[in-house]
Amino acid sequence: MKQMRALTITGGRLVTPGGLIDGAIRLEDGIITSIGAATAPKDGDEVLDAKGKLVAPGLVDLGVFAIDKPAFRFGGITRAALMPDQSPPLDYPSRVNYIAKSGKPDLWVHPLAAATRGLEGSQLAEIALMKDAGARGVATGRGWIADSGVMLRLLQYAAMLDLIVVAHPEDCGLSAGAAATAGEIATRLGLPSAPAEAEALALARDIALAEMSGARVHFRQVTTARGFDLVRAAKARGVSVTCGITPAHFMLSDLATADFRTFTRLSPPLRCEADRQAALAAIADGTVDAISSGHDPCGAEGKRLPFADADPGMAGAETVLAIALGLVRDGVINETRVFELLAGNPARLLGVKAGALAEGYEADIAVIDPEAPWFVDRTKMESSADNTPFDRQGTQGRVTALIKGGVAL
Repeated sequence: MKQMRALTITGGRLVTPGGLIDGAIRLEDGIITSIGAATAPKDGDEVLDAKGKLVAPGLVDLGVFAIDKPAFRFGGITRAALMPDQSPPLDYPSRVNYIAKSGKPDLWVHPLAAATRGLEGSQLAEIALMKDAGARGVATGRGWIADSGVMLRLLQYAAMLDLIVVAHPEDCGLSAGAAATAGEIATRLGLPSAPAEAEALALARDIALAEMSGARVHFRQVTTARGFDLVRAAKARGVSVTCGITPAHFMLSDLATADFRTFTRLSPPLRCEADRQAALAAIADGTVDAISSGHDPCGAEGKRLPFADADPGMAGAETVLAIALGLVRDGVINETRVFELLAGNPARLLGVKAGALAEGYEADIAVIDPEAPWFVDRTKMESSADNTPFDRQGTQGRVTALIKGGVAL
């Protein structure tokens, strides 16, 4: 899908890396060619009037478990990094290459290669060959590599290849079989639980190994106060670590599990209110680098089970933008920062020239009405499954136009 005619978007509030500006943005041959108050349509341009709405970069979703184009389009996602936990896993170059081509032309899928064969945590996969096949990073998947020697070799290999490692920080020796975070709620509900320290222990080891190897490590989800403190301290020492979070973990606490609704059965599990507040503080002070949807649509066969037996995961692509914009309305961060978290930083971590409104960047654009109210109704979702923890919640912010490579979708 090639852009055949230049497009100029006028009348919008442009969310640039330097802040909000009024003006226009011109897209030609799939690239942003001009932006700002002095930009105007040229003869022959197609013109889109944004009518005062936000004009922002298309979202770059770092770490989804399924490709779900209708849901991504609804949520303003133009690029998605796919986790290797597929069937079969993304542990061979041919599988990576197929995935890298699978979403085009209306969605760019960036595969994350499996760190180990079969994601079993023992033997390293052919990472260099998978990089050549299109992998933008290497990931441990839903699990943690318990063998420190294997993890160190992975980090050394990834550093040599200049590939980012996307890690799941949760000590499996403590978290295996757990459906909740240890504490009052888990005790009252009688749920198998793991201490929140399972995250801190995994982070401490992986940060130490990252410091030894010089590798770039992104912790896909950090969800506890101790975890944020560890990441904060590592950054202060100059370790190349970053971290992300999903909306569920900064919007919901373990109180949301009190009615045993399996849509709140997540991995990692929901945390206590103090950890949720720590997550908001970490977003505000810059410790958190990315907000991702954690999109993991689970069918009824995986969710209509007792809480402890249900599959963990949520369908998050449709709600990630609206929930993140709530941080702006609540005064936690501003518009520039929210799109840095949703688009700019994820694109930078993946090494793609996208995720920002800047000249020379790819023309992936979302026109957004940040005040548009809507009601999350799982029965009307675009996703392939309806397991959202935000069902029947009111929210604000909707995409009114989505452009990929200069072409309206």
